[in-house]
Formats: sequence, C-alpha cells, structure tokens
Amino acid sequence: MTEVWGSPRRQSTGEARQTPGTPCWTGLLAHDLESIKDFYSGLFGWAYYNPGPRRLGPYVRATIDGRDVAGIGGLRPGRRLPTAWTTYLASDDADGTAEGIRSSCGTVGVGPLSAEDAGRLVLATDPTGASFGVWQGQRLVGPQLVGAPGTPVRHELVTRRTSSVVTFYQALFGYETEPAKAGGSDYVTLRLGGRPVAAIHGVGTALPPARGPHWMTSFEVADTDAAARRVTELGGQVLRPPRESPAGRVATVADPEGAVFTLLRTAR
Repeated sequence: MTEVWGSPRRQSTGEARQTPGTPCWTGLLAHDLESIKDFYSGLFGWAYYNPGPRRLGPYVRATIDGRDVAGIGGLRPGRRLPTAWTTYLASDDADGTAEGIRSSCGTVGVGPLSAEDAGRLVLATDPTGASFGVWQGQRLVGPQLVGAPGTPVRHELVTRRTSSVVTFYQALFGYETEPAKAGGSDYVTLRLGGRPVAAIHGVGTALPPARGPHWMTSFEVADTDAAARRVTELGGQVLRPPRESPAGRVATVADPEGAVFTLLRTAR
C-alpha cells in the first residue's frame, strides 16, 4: 500500500494553515487560457470560476464539486514563455523565504509581491534551475479537495542527483529526509512532522535535456490508461505510456501547449 502524502496543518491566528514547506498549490500559466481550460475540463471534469482582477493577468480557479483544486492563469500577449505546472511551497514569511533562497544560491525571479489581499507570492529557481513558487496565504491555503480523480496527488522534483539540491530545500524548510529503501535508487522523500509531503528524484543522464531539472505534478485518475487515451483525444501528447511504478500506475503526458504532468492511479 502506498503511503499517503499529506500535510500536518497547524493553527495560526485562528485559521488552519499548511506547515511551511508543504506543497500548497499547483498553478499553470497558459498562452490560450480558454483552450487550455477546455482541455483540462475534458480530461479531469474541472469547472472554473474567476476570483476577480489579478495583478499578474487573467486567472481562474479549477474546481471539482465546487471545491478548489488548482489554478490556471493567462500569459500576457507577446510573452512566448514555455508553459509548465508550478508547485507552490507554503511559507509563513515569503520575504524571509526569498532571502533564504538567495543566500542558498537560488534565484528569485518574481516577488515577493502581494497578490491583492490573498497573500504574498514568490517565483524562484533552485541552484539546479528547477522552478518553484512560494506562497504565504492570508487564509486557508491548499486545494480544498484531495485524493479524488482530477486532484494533485504528488509533487516530485526531478533532477540529476538528489545530493546536488537536497540541502537547499532542507535549509529553506527544515525537511526531514528519508532515502529510498530500494538499492541503487537516487530518491529522497521529504517529510514534515514525520509525514511525507514531497520527494526529490535523481535520474542522472535520463533527465530530459530540453527540460532540465523540474518539479513534476501528478494528478490522481481512476484509470491511467483511459486517461492517457483521453489526453491524445483532447490534443495533448503521451510522452511515456502507462506503466507500473512503486506509487501506482503512471503515465507522463503533456497538454496541447506542452506543459508536462503525470497521471497516477495510486496503489491501494
């Protein structure tokens, strides 16, 4: 049985918040927002609502049964950036975390800046070049629905060697680490309060040269094979066909704009 990934929550100013270092949100910036909304609605059954004016451009929250699961924003016209899902790590002090990123040889690309009255945001890269976000929320943070098909279920940093970057994330968030028990596998589970919340996977020369180190979001599905077929029907690509893994049956796919993610039916 797969260990359940989750987050200890704690009370702060009367509200439940994610422990710092927990993946607390998953977001995507797309060039054609309406087209990408249709793709994920067709794949996961997402509905959307617009939470109001956004400082960084148009933005919608994706929902299942009325509960938030992810966010999708629209890139401003003319910004030909590659699209990718971004993992956001919770923080109680985005400004302090940004300073920690810089002092640990990471790079802060955006922020810290205020996202209206919702919180403070940082976009950064670790010393190997993997992009991630930091979020300091003014209220409850994190998806409102977990464990159901269409929701983020795992966040893994895919890099060349875990030793090249694990101390960076430990310095920022105080993770406890647990190396993989399987011999020869360069895989480290990141824990907070004794519970697994994320992982770092060193794949050596198998790292795609065109992508470099990156955080990978896995979305829960009821049937990995059927979901992979649906990806192609909707205009996406299957990059690695469905296969068995220690976490469950998984497939690596990309949406029509090239944002890569995995489909995972977790082992029960």
